[in-house]
Amino acid sequence: MSDLVVYDMDRTVTRRATYTPFLLHCALYRAPWRLIFVPLVILSMLAYVARLIDRGELKEINHRLLLGGRIHPRELQPLVDSFADKQLATNIRPGARAAIARDKAEGRRLVLATASYRLYADAIAERLGFDDVIGTGSIIGLDERVHAKIAGENCYGPAKLRMIADWVEASGLKGTHGHVRFYSDHVSDRPAFEWADEPVAVNPHDKLRRLAEQRGWKIEDWE
Repeated sequence: MSDLVVYDMDRTVTRRATYTPFLLHCALYRAPWRLIFVPLVILSMLAYVARLIDRGELKEINHRLLLGGRIHPRELQPLVDSFADKQLATNIRPGARAAIARDKAEGRRLVLATASYRLYADAIAERLGFDDVIGTGSIIGLDERVHAKIAGENCYGPAKLRMIADWVEASGLKGTHGHVRFYSDHVSDRPAFEWADEPVAVNPHDKLRRLAEQRGWKIEDWE
């Protein structure tokens, strides 16, 4: 039996969100002319705020604008590596590093569960010492290119818990995984908080802080 610890990534392990910065990083170093689309990126974000599109559509639109409709993994890998190295150097909360070290010392299996694309979340997780990653997937077509289309669900909110449950079953851990600790900064992860044996609100925004106080969940400051 292996105890699990599941971490959200953006604004939990990292100080800042990573998705749009990743796309901007790719545009800057691969095709700077794509930066002319930044006003359209901002418009798509406003459309999301106005609930004209959902989070998955927002990701696909911005991916297409800043990275292109398709890209070969061979071209993508150097961009992923340089972005991951930059995140490790500038964007990891000190408390996250301490928690990872503590959870490893306890013999837990470390899982990163993030709405961010596995395109780059895998590289960040590997550098931090995670054992497994659950994240938003990308379609790879018959042309062997990564397409600006989400494979399956966007790993956010209730979908994140469904994807965690699928991973638990696929890993052969259903009913045998032991104690589960879960860290996140955002109330959208409420389903996963309620599933975990030990929910921990990390640098929570106001709505999650109120919920954590009501439910008696731990609250930690990782700065």
